[in-house]
Amino acid sequence: MPTPADRGPGQPWRPGTPPPAAPDTGTPGADIRIGYARCSHLTQELQSQLDALAAHGIPRDKLFSEKISTRVRVRPQFEAALQTARQIKAHAPHCRVIFTVYETKRLGRDAAELTALADHLTAHGLILEMLASPLPGIYDPSGPGRMLFGFFAAMAETERENIREATLEGLDAAARKGKHGGRPPVITDDMLHTVLRRRAAGESVEAIRPDLIIPTGKRKGRNPGPASIYRALAQHDKAQSYPEAIEAAHADLADLRPAQ
Repeated sequence: MPTPADRGPGQPWRPGTPPPAAPDTGTPGADIRIGYARCSHLTQELQSQLDALAAHGIPRDKLFSEKISTRVRVRPQFEAALQTARQIKAHAPHCRVIFTVYETKRLGRDAAELTALADHLTAHGLILEMLASPLPGIYDPSGPGRMLFGFFAAMAETERENIREATLEGLDAAARKGKHGGRPPVITDDMLHTVLRRRAAGESVEAIRPDLIIPTGKRKGRNPGPASIYRALAQHDKAQSYPEAIEAAHADLADLRPAQ
């Protein structure tokens, strides 16, 4: 027989005290998260995404990652993550199964693909979650949430296309002058890595600049100017934010050059 909620040692029984309600079998259980991390071949750093997903409480056996471009339509680890999420939902229908990524651009390259994926997850009873982006948190498939998601996906697609075109123009102009690559020649990869490492430790560009020495060219042996350093940092940030746009620009240039 059910025991009244307020019945305990030393407490009198009172007629009419309602027993505790039976558990509702339709109530969602514990959240189960599947994490997915991706970077392109040009951006070889995955650990920051994996660390963010792990810090969000996703166990290692439910984290999927790969280094592959969104230009490649078949992404094995992405498909494996989706299949795992669908299987878990089928075996635990009362649990919320959440497909978590660091940001939306890790999922697809354009607004149509992102919207289709969000619809696919919703149709299978799965929940999409972003840790960072213009809309961090749980994706809301209702009217306002869907509209905002589509809007920001379209904005990201436009920014990606602008970066691709700007990079392609820079690469093409450099190639016409007999150069290859878009970074200012006074800033080498080693110099850029030094700046990134020391800035991450809290140093300013002005404090780092005296320790940077230009290795070649007319300004060999001198310190690079602040503008050159900031320009290299800006290009690095673009490559980190939209690596597929940079990759696409290189591929487009390779396709265009033989035809000229």
